[in-house]
Amino acid sequence: MKKIYISMFVLSACFFSGCADDYLDVKQTETVSTEDIELFNNDNGAKSFVTAIYSKFLDWDMSSFGWIGLASITSDDADKGSTVSDLGTDKDVLDALTYNSSNPSAESTFNANYDGINKCNQALAILPKLDKANADLRKRLMGEAKFLRAYLYFTLVKCYGGVPIVDHLSSLPISADDKKMQLTRRTAAEVYAFIENDLNEAIAALPNKSEYAASEKARASKGAAYALLAKVSLYQKKWQKVVDYSNMVTGYSISPDYAKMFRLEGENDGESIFEINGVGSVPIRGISGYSNTQGVLNSWGWGFNQPSKSLLNAYEPGDVRKDATIIFRGTTLYDGRVIPHLYKEVDGKKEIDTTLSPRYNFKAYSSAFTDAWETDANIKCLRYGEVLLMKAEALNELGQTSEAIPLLNQIRKRAGLGDTPAVSQADVRKAIWKERRVELAFEFDRFFDLVRTGQAKEAFKADKSKYFPNGRVFTENKNELFPIPDSFIRISEGMTQQNPGY
Repeated sequence: MKKIYISMFVLSACFFSGCADDYLDVKQTETVSTEDIELFNNDNGAKSFVTAIYSKFLDWDMSSFGWIGLASITSDDADKGSTVSDLGTDKDVLDALTYNSSNPSAESTFNANYDGINKCNQALAILPKLDKANADLRKRLMGEAKFLRAYLYFTLVKCYGGVPIVDHLSSLPISADDKKMQLTRRTAAEVYAFIENDLNEAIAALPNKSEYAASEKARASKGAAYALLAKVSLYQKKWQKVVDYSNMVTGYSISPDYAKMFRLEGENDGESIFEINGVGSVPIRGISGYSNTQGVLNSWGWGFNQPSKSLLNAYEPGDVRKDATIIFRGTTLYDGRVIPHLYKEVDGKKEIDTTLSPRYNFKAYSSAFTDAWETDANIKCLRYGEVLLMKAEALNELGQTSEAIPLLNQIRKRAGLGDTPAVSQADVRKAIWKERRVELAFEFDRFFDLVRTGQAKEAFKADKSKYFPNGRVFTENKNELFPIPDSFIRISEGMTQQNPGY
């Protein structure tokens, strides 16, 4: 993560974790000697364990191509993109909602999040042993690790439903002698309870964002934990809890310029509560392949995850968020970069090639590192605009519609729109759902919003394109969750239950 990434820690973390990608296994950690621990028994050493967690979010398998496919291309906001023949490994079946339990993106996302959880458990196990590091610093770092573990488990429960909860280091062998891990699949309710507990403990240890030095604004804060608790409550329809936790998110405000939030000047601004930070300069990293895989095809990128016609039609006339979210061919960007049309020859005449999409994801654009594999584009994970919309949704569901409407209107006015015409609870509910779509487009919420609100089947049926002229089929009691990877079930003892339909 940005300025707090310590490149040398990659080597030291490999010593502690074995660089294992074996899901829940952190090999040999429990046998680390006192001498080895002593190498990190100082403030910088303590920080390095938590820095390793943040750094995981920059990896290809965590926040890039697989996650983009799983959480965005599956939604009605995006088409697969690229060319017809370029399937992006599995992005065609994700787009069509026909993936199975061997899906590479579902597997890589599952694996990456548990790898991140391993790093959290590692930090939580070792930090108490670093008695020469500042006690207040260690307390804060423990809070950061618990926030990040909660965030990772929230991703897992949204994607896969109930999953195993691992809150300690594991030294179980995997694969070498075909032994299996002893695991128990927990219910979604149990996972949510675990997340809530981690977040409440994080709140007790974390400072407010304003208390961090400028160089550490990317770290988890008390406000981030409250905002995530509000979102976790939203997914469980605990409406009063959503309101209560949203009220605890203080010290933030919506940014006056929507477009600038997604540029370098808007990183960690007054609206930002938590974001994944990329730099793009060596030795500090960016998010591997994040901008490149979504960049304008035949200009600087692969062209995947393209804004759909359905999303385009969702914007009202005059909504400034449309041009801040979508790069259109034939236009000039804010930094002067021209996005050319691509042409083909038809009957001796030059015509615009309409087989390639005219639209691309602007929120993934990096001006300074346009052609680089690791860019300075950030991913906004939690921001105050969403907190207002969560609170509005909860108030409306509680029957306090008149209190919800002004919050909705704050977001609309920032977008250059007038007040919502909606008045009744049912109409305000639909207005909030629509506002979430255009406000949070390409911020990895739309698919999960469709599922949690029960809109998915009809939304996908209405998502017509040249690839799906009759829309897409969302299979109820199946597509609400992604499949638990077959590869995981094969190495798990007691974890034989696959999600319905797979």
